[in-house]
Amino acid sequence: MKITGVTIIRHAVKNDYPIVEAIKSILPMVDEMIISIDKGEDETEALIKTIISHKMRIVYSEWDMNLRKGGKVYAVETDKAIAHVSADTDWIFYLQADEVIHEKYHGTILAAAKKHCTNNKVQGLLFKYLHFYASYNYVGDSRKWYNYEVRMIKNDKRITSYKDAQGFRIGNKKLNVVLIDAEVYHYGWVKSPQQMKVKQKDTDQYYLNNIYETGELINSTDIYDFDKHYDSLKKFAASHPAVMQQRIDKKNWLIELDIDKKKFSMREKLLFWVEKKTGKRLFGFKNYRLV
Repeated sequence: MKITGVTIIRHAVKNDYPIVEAIKSILPMVDEMIISIDKGEDETEALIKTIISHKMRIVYSEWDMNLRKGGKVYAVETDKAIAHVSADTDWIFYLQADEVIHEKYHGTILAAAKKHCTNNKVQGLLFKYLHFYASYNYVGDSRKWYNYEVRMIKNDKRITSYKDAQGFRIGNKKLNVVLIDAEVYHYGWVKSPQQMKVKQKDTDQYYLNNIYETGELINSTDIYDFDKHYDSLKKFAASHPAVMQQRIDKKNWLIELDIDKKKFSMREKLLFWVEKKTGKRLFGFKNYRLV
């Protein structure tokens, strides 16, 4: 069984992505790691080259900023990176630049990949998600955060990235997937208030939206107000992936948020209550079919 890791990256330094940690978190599980880089306007390439591994293969791409409807450029770049995967690969392990895998899940992931490797009915593996917010101590626990997504797919050239690369499909058909007992740690919303606004201003240009087009976002304050933009959080008291420890130790900002404060409409409050009681998310979007 051969597994190839794939990721895409642009402006890793400017936006302080944990891309090095993301890559290192799956290196022990993959036979090859393909990193597609747009050199952009910062030292992204130099940062990636600080990782020393014989498994690494860097390819280069130039992101087409005209492909901005719905963040399409992310999907296009993901497909371009996957095109470099060799034909003898069985599984493609796709991670985005702010996603990290805890080492405690390595055995579970490899066992699931091996179990379903020759099962043609299974086209992907579905992961649970933890979305960290503002600091490493809070995770979003409301419906605004997607709770599952496909991160490993079979090496089937019919499979392509969907919309803004959140998931995958074959044409318009959802993939048949198996849910595994492993989580993706998503750190995209963990930054200082200043760095978070830098990232927001940079990445929102990948989408067509009125705020960016009118200059409202570009001309807004340089401080991101974390307290304003969440509806429900809970404390995180477990361990982070070992590869994240150095980054966590360097955190130089302090944000305290009120986890008792919930910002729901009546409908959202009811659906939130049902999900917490039953574990089922009613009326949620699912970009996959469980088998």
